[in-house]
Amino acid sequence: MMSQESLATGQNTVKSKKSVKTRVQQFGTALSGMIMPNISAIIAWGLITALFMVPGGWFPNAHIAELINPMLHYLLPLLIGYVGGRMVYDERGAVLGAIATTGVIVGAKVPMFLGAMIMGPLGGWCIKKFDQLFLDKIRAGFEMIYKNFSAGIIGIILAIIGQSIINPLVVSGSNLAAKGVSWIISVHLLPLANIFIEPAKVLFLNNAVGNGILVPLGIQQAGQLGKSMLFLLESNPGPGLGILLAFCLYGKGSSKSSAPGAVIIHFLGGVHEIYFPYILMKPILIIPAILAGVSGTFTFQLLGAGLKAAASPGSIIAILLMTPKGSYIANLAGVLVATAVSFVLSAIILKRDKSLGGDLEEKQAQVEQMKAESKGITNNNADFSKSGKINKIIFACDAGMGSSAMGASLLRDKLKKEGITDIPVTNTAIRDLKPEPNLLVVTQKELADRAIAQTPDAMHISVGNFMSSSRYDEIAAMLKQETKENKPSGADKNTADTTNVLDKIDFDRVQKIYFVSGQNNIGSTTMAASLFNDELAKTHQKFVAARKALDEVVDSADELFITTKPVAEQLGSQISKAQVIVVDDLLKSKELKQLVLYLNGEDV
Repeated sequence: MMSQESLATGQNTVKSKKSVKTRVQQFGTALSGMIMPNISAIIAWGLITALFMVPGGWFPNAHIAELINPMLHYLLPLLIGYVGGRMVYDERGAVLGAIATTGVIVGAKVPMFLGAMIMGPLGGWCIKKFDQLFLDKIRAGFEMIYKNFSAGIIGIILAIIGQSIINPLVVSGSNLAAKGVSWIISVHLLPLANIFIEPAKVLFLNNAVGNGILVPLGIQQAGQLGKSMLFLLESNPGPGLGILLAFCLYGKGSSKSSAPGAVIIHFLGGVHEIYFPYILMKPILIIPAILAGVSGTFTFQLLGAGLKAAASPGSIIAILLMTPKGSYIANLAGVLVATAVSFVLSAIILKRDKSLGGDLEEKQAQVEQMKAESKGITNNNADFSKSGKINKIIFACDAGMGSSAMGASLLRDKLKKEGITDIPVTNTAIRDLKPEPNLLVVTQKELADRAIAQTPDAMHISVGNFMSSSRYDEIAAMLKQETKENKPSGADKNTADTTNVLDKIDFDRVQKIYFVSGQNNIGSTTMAASLFNDELAKTHQKFVAARKALDEVVDSADELFITTKPVAEQLGSQISKAQVIVVDDLLKSKELKQLVLYLNGEDV
């Protein structure tokens, strides 16, 4: 068995690696977080431009077209600044973000999206720090005058700074970025961007890349030229569609049977996350995705494609709605070329694959576990002792739409079939998660650490694919069992001496760990084993726990059984060599929490 010292060393190394990736993800999410809530406003501007612009619109109308410039130069930047301030300090920060953004807007001849993404969070941060210093010192009865005048004065200062300092810097930067993009397009290098975009999408940076970088640059370009190709780089459904079509014909097992439904969700629904697990299952498929993206972008550039505004979600329907007159053939050609390239290359790879295939969820879980270990995805706070009775379930993803909404819908249907209708199941963006009592958060494994940071006291479950996960059956079984037993949330009365329990176990001879279930606790035992494995996955130690029914137990000296008292009484007559840890509650046991810490090399 690995020493605790080596385990601790490995864990520290993993954590250091994780912090860098997490910061990159958080920065990208912060950028996209200011854009995503305002996508509907951007689409409204795009539709007005596509329909009523003079000239070039489907129904040119000079009067209605007067809305275009005010929305582009004032409404959209102010909304972005407002949301950016709210992300930092709720409504008070939002107001400061909007005031500060006004400073960079005034006098600017380019759309101030970048300025808004700077001044919005800056305004929220300034008023937050000011309140931290002085709010508690204000005497009773003077809170209102303090809040109103402090926000007003700080807002004026930030607006002046924005107008005199940030505005010229952002204008210069925007002009430089525009020239850079124009140069890249002129020398036909834009397709190379997909070498980075496609892997970034699969690593759940798609919203950060698309909405955080490409959309602001695209809006600026569309404001000048009437359309922008940048809107198509990340939203092109072709690379994912070709891969899913290849699985429809040449996949194996559940990956083949689930692919047709995924095609509809991806191509028509615009939820690109649906095809990420298929690439994670066979990582070599990232090559067809990259080449397809490069081919599609090259076609877009060759034919002069572009959109009036962002296509969000990345559905072919959204793309067609945002397509200006005269660009339909170019846009569709780029999508079709990307689809054909990814389909042909993926089909060759899948046809040459001699493996037996197997279950998509099983293989996906294996890939995700390796990715989690290598990237430092930890689940420290999936604390068994904090789970309690679940009162609310939230699905959290990067954007708070698309895949998480579908996952929540699937779980609601499962719970309804089990007769569980009193537990609300909703979805949201990770950035909007708030601590709540008795909360269960379900998120993708790549995003688990960020969800835990937002709600450290909640019960966390990570899945590989929101649209197809066996964990939903485990959740339903656990909640059904909990309902059947009608156990109060405060029923945890573990009184065992944890240290003594662990001291009695000879870990040097333990090779396998099993959670033993009776007929009445199959659901909770399965869930406990899954959560236990999530905890153990953060280090490079050897254990993977499994569930075993009582009648399947075989007495062996290298096995450690974990079970409840009623099952332990029956188990005692079957074993003499194996070791046993007995707990009162598999999901809320202090013994299991301490065991996880011990196996992960931490002090108990």
